[in-house]
Amino acid sequence: MKAAVYYENGGPEVLRYEDVPDPVCHPKGVILRVEAIAIEGGDTLSRFGGPLVTKPHIVGYQAAGEIIEVGAEVTHLKVGQKVATVNNFGSHAALRSVPARNCWPVPEGYDIAKASVIPVTFGTAHDCLFEYGRMKAGEIVLVQAGASGVGVAAIQLARRAGAKMILATASSDARLERLKPLGMDAGINYREHEVPREVRRLTDNHGADVVVDSVGGSTLQGSINSLAYRGRVSMVGAAGREPMVVDVGSMMGGNRSLSGVFLGAEIMTDRVHDMIQGLIDDAAQGQLEVVIDRTFPLSEAAAAHAYIESRAAVGRVVLVP
Repeated sequence: MKAAVYYENGGPEVLRYEDVPDPVCHPKGVILRVEAIAIEGGDTLSRFGGPLVTKPHIVGYQAAGEIIEVGAEVTHLKVGQKVATVNNFGSHAALRSVPARNCWPVPEGYDIAKASVIPVTFGTAHDCLFEYGRMKAGEIVLVQAGASGVGVAAIQLARRAGAKMILATASSDARLERLKPLGMDAGINYREHEVPREVRRLTDNHGADVVVDSVGGSTLQGSINSLAYRGRVSMVGAAGREPMVVDVGSMMGGNRSLSGVFLGAEIMTDRVHDMIQGLIDDAAQGQLEVVIDRTFPLSEAAAAHAYIESRAAVGRVVLVP
């Protein structure tokens, strides 16, 4: 099969489009003919500095497509079924082998590219807001990196849950403008404004009750400083690729809290599995919008990764084998 692989960590240029052996079906898994690959922020971080579990290594969490082989111990999935999948690596390929537990059926007629985006992206946003952020209707939500895949999802989920106000940050006014139809009330261009100060101004000095932060680094302290009394930060990524250094003392006076969020730690649980299936079903019914900024052929995976790292995208970037 064809795959985007690399032999050493580094920038997008390490990706090569090559022939590699077809994957083998595990008795408790399936083989998928990949139709769409949603590139996660974690995929670019893994390529840059993560372990090479295989060599050459095929990076990637998320992909969706058609099941072409079912393991001997799998009874709830069948050949020909369309599914969205998640695994630790292996998405950037024409075929992938995944545990059956990591498959979610895609409703008939729903766009397979959009389905490929949902499990990690919307699942992570959901956990940041509700499982760990404990968001309630009537609260103020700040979404750092609002134009990211998780950001786009979090804005919609917060709006659907009855947030009083949704603020989001991005690197340009143009990117922020594209978030308004999704439910953002006010945007903050972090290149031009100090985020905590703008949050205070926009909320009449209340602050944000819940912050979803997928950037980390120096941005994380700004998220903490943006919190209201008893506010909660859900920290879910390190897109900024900077050390996570915060002043814990800045949380004490306002009884604030900080939670680290990693969906992968609980993705095999019934709670998360059912939550993701519900999000896919909701999207298929038109209740949620999956935003795909651009689509690249798998052979141009290096260009797709470079585009993501340019921070020009709004939503997810998808590869098509």
